[in-house]
Amino acid sequence: MASSFFTSSPDSSSHWTPKQNKQFEKALAVYDTDTPDRWQKVAAAVGGKSAEEVRRHYEILVEDLMYIESGKFPIPDYETTTGES
Repeated sequence: MASSFFTSSPDSSSHWTPKQNKQFEKALAVYDTDTPDRWQKVAAAVGGKSAEEVRRHYEILVEDLMYIESGKFPIPDYETTTGES
């Protein structure tokens, strides 16, 4: 089953705005796995999220990538879905 990146959740604490997602991506590029207190620093860069929320968001992202790379999530055929009948 696809995770919250592909489905919406009514839980407001799990809601991420596009701006927060962009800040999250940028922070991950700055704070790698060797960074002390990585999740606290990513949370500070995102704003409005706890270290636990950003850590879980990262875990979900990794799960989603594995799901896509395993071929279990179909990649859209954009050439035939752009309004052609």
